[in-house]
Amino acid sequence: MGFHKVKAIGEAESVKIKVSSSRKSTAHKVDPPLPSMVTRIEETVVSANNQHHYGQLYADNLRARKAVFIDQKSWDLPQTDGMEFDQYDTPQSRSVVIHEYGRVLAGVRLLPTTARCGCYSYMLRDAQLGLLPNIPEHVLYERAPVMPHVWEATRLFLTKDEPAERRLFIQTKLIKAMARAATEQGATHVIGIVPAVFQRWMNRLGLNALPMGPKLDISGDHTQAAVMHVAGQSS
Repeated sequence: MGFHKVKAIGEAESVKIKVSSSRKSTAHKVDPPLPSMVTRIEETVVSANNQHHYGQLYADNLRARKAVFIDQKSWDLPQTDGMEFDQYDTPQSRSVVIHEYGRVLAGVRLLPTTARCGCYSYMLRDAQLGLLPNIPEHVLYERAPVMPHVWEATRLFLTKDEPAERRLFIQTKLIKAMARAATEQGATHVIGIVPAVFQRWMNRLGLNALPMGPKLDISGDHTQAAVMHVAGQSS
């Protein structure tokens, strides 16, 4: 199945709150307050162009990435001053950051598939071209797309020690914020390397994705390239 023929297997459903009553009432109804976790966990899309508005948030995001990918997973990645970074952290990228009272909880990086920086473009394409020794060249079933409406998601993480009742909320907020951020840049699809159980995971989040490559063991993680349909996630 060619990438150009990928179709959304379902549209994101909006959650509607319906209030019904069997009889009229003159009493004033007050909506119950949102759980404090919902109101205090924020999402921010940080770029080279706007990071000065958010203090240390971008640097803290890179420090959180270092804690996950280098300290926990032992990946061999560039780092300096406690921050993890690579050749894809350019002004062309966007970082979606989930945070609470200034503490980074989760994040993901977005990059257009049309990006170029020296000999590099974006991670999946560069792996296919043999530029990234830690990712097999057969990571995709077909040629990596280079299209303005397709963006790539990388460095997706959730910090450790979050209890189960918070993890799903944070994951859902992150993925939906990622989808909105990509849509705001004109994307209809987001591609990336995700956990091999992504279809079950995405179903739990109420979203849809399709495999783009074989299941692989990359740096100790069981993964698979996938494409996610994000059109309609802008609200």
